[in-house]
Amino acid sequence: MLERIHFSIIRETERLGTLTAAAQSLCLTQSALSHTMRKLEQKLGTAIWLREGRTLQLTQSGHYLLNVANRILPQLEHAEVQLKQFAQGHRGELRIGMECHPCYQWLLKVVSPFLEQWPNVDIDVKQKFQFGGMGALYGHEIDLLVTPDPIIKPGSSFEPVFEYEQVLVVHNAHKLAKQASAVPSDLMEEVLITYPVARDRLDIFTHFLSPAGITPKQHKTIETTDIMLQMVASKRGVAALPKWLAQEYQSKLPIKTVRLGKKGVPKKIYLGVRDADKDTDYLKALMQIARNTQHP
Repeated sequence: MLERIHFSIIRETERLGTLTAAAQSLCLTQSALSHTMRKLEQKLGTAIWLREGRTLQLTQSGHYLLNVANRILPQLEHAEVQLKQFAQGHRGELRIGMECHPCYQWLLKVVSPFLEQWPNVDIDVKQKFQFGGMGALYGHEIDLLVTPDPIIKPGSSFEPVFEYEQVLVVHNAHKLAKQASAVPSDLMEEVLITYPVARDRLDIFTHFLSPAGITPKQHKTIETTDIMLQMVASKRGVAALPKWLAQEYQSKLPIKTVRLGKKGVPKKIYLGVRDADKDTDYLKALMQIARNTQHP
């Protein structure tokens, strides 16, 4: 009864907002699309949409089917890509999801030897997920998740691949540069620069500032490490970064790392996979390279 076209129509209509746009996206006429969905509603005995003027609102049944579509269609689309690659002599594609902004330099050191060893396997790196990292892993949007904050659930496995320390990066002439470590109140009058991640996932907040009830004077977010550290070097703020990453720039910029608290903020980077896929040979090979590749 339910066919792939039904799920595609629901997803595209929700994404694009109108039946006309969905029909164009799916290379259908609007009348054919409407007929297909009316026929489905008749068979199911329930409405998928309710019309409100020119807009369509999903019913409870429609929302349920949309959720199913968002789970099933990425798997079918990935299967088609894989089969086409098999037909062309490729082994497949390894899709890596990143929940760690500063890990790209490390990942490059993992990917480079992997591509040499596995010339018939392509790699794609994704950072923005429809359902977040774990949702992307369970929804088959990605095959491997790189994260400092794993969520352990049945059906997935996570393995730590390296340890690091989260630190504060300041200008050499900053008053904190003379201190071995900072306390939360030191940041009350500072402009804090971080990657564009929700505060409840930023270590400097969750492990340092928030437990002390402290907020910085201003919080700015910047996508790229280079620009973030140029801002610090220009005395326009302080930044929160992994120590190993900041140290890479210390020979180029007038910056210094300061420990967050006397004990610091230790972290680990984990790689997560679906249990059903962890015996895939090229996935196991990348995991092994990752284990042997420490941060730069």
